[in-house]
Amino acid sequence: MSFSVSIAERARPLEQSDIRSVTQRVERAGGINLGQGICDLPTPQPIKARAQQAIADDHSIYSHYAGIEPLRRAILEKVQDENDLPASSPEEVMVGVGSTGCFVAAAFTLLEEGDEVVLFEPFYGYHRNILELTGATIRYVPLGGPASTFDRKRVEDVLTPKTKAVVVNTPANPSGKVWTREELGSLLDLMQKEDLVAITDEIYEYMLYDGAEHVSLASLPDAYERTITLSGFSKTYNVTGWRLGYGVAPDPIAEKMGLMNDLLYICAPRPLQHAALAAFDEMGDDYVAELQSDYAERRRLMCETLEDIGFDVPWPEGAYYALADFGDLAEERSGFADDEAACETLVQEAKIASVTGRSFYQNPADGKYQLRFCFAKELPVLRQACEQLRAAFG
Repeated sequence: MSFSVSIAERARPLEQSDIRSVTQRVERAGGINLGQGICDLPTPQPIKARAQQAIADDHSIYSHYAGIEPLRRAILEKVQDENDLPASSPEEVMVGVGSTGCFVAAAFTLLEEGDEVVLFEPFYGYHRNILELTGATIRYVPLGGPASTFDRKRVEDVLTPKTKAVVVNTPANPSGKVWTREELGSLLDLMQKEDLVAITDEIYEYMLYDGAEHVSLASLPDAYERTITLSGFSKTYNVTGWRLGYGVAPDPIAEKMGLMNDLLYICAPRPLQHAALAAFDEMGDDYVAELQSDYAERRRLMCETLEDIGFDVPWPEGAYYALADFGDLAEERSGFADDEAACETLVQEAKIASVTGRSFYQNPADGKYQLRFCFAKELPVLRQACEQLRAAFG
């Protein structure tokens, strides 16, 4: 007699993401991956040395479920000094398994079936998928790219008595939009009027261009009490595989997030928590200034190349992605009928991976003529990728 396992309803829609799928295809083609936001730059030596020392010192047992206290204190001081958050205690900080793991803890702490949550498009796919797992209903609101302005009316149009939360990603993946202080103030006013909570993903807070300013929503007057601020170490310090992120929120929320983190993950990897202390002890303003300068050069190289081969490129204000439009190319040459076709054409003709625009919208048609490119690559690799794009389509 055959036996068939009944898969839980929440797991049935899950499938390999377009990002991971194209990664495998370009690897088979021996190409360069500008799709997945892997960030293959080297980890700073002080952080690697601290990790090695932590392992040598046998920091190998479970930590406190919300993270080791020295790291939580260091994060507290950082968000006070750099983000202007009115947090006052390490109890308001939890360390989790990447900023995405912290997003999971926040979403499952706040949301349940019957709740509604606002998500701006284009969105980061993991945000959408995690929100769906909570059972909450997502209300999608178009926001657009770097030149777009937050439209309060569009949010008001989707609100119902069941709306509980809003998700803000700034600087944004995939669009590169950086929310202004004025936009966040308008959103906060609406949150206060409608009694909403915000989850802000600020993992790209140091990747800024052309004078853009990163502002944390929770720093605005009376915003902290209704905001969960998420960030981490993955992008800034090139440790995406270490899975270290953090959340900061008022004590009652942070406590439940920490307990949710305990239930789901037990704790973040302990030796790597000790290593992350080097980010505060040994990596100062000079590191961030150099990081911003280096990423500005990568952005220029990526965006100019895409423009030269026929893409319309809204240059990102932050993060390290370019969400580019190829509508004109679709009219001029074969292989660009839509985002899936264009993605495959780039793999086959230039050996370059990108991400389909449909990955970032509820309605796939909204991303029909868009591809996302990640420029968080070592410069020789990125230059080679741009040369391959120019050779194939220039």
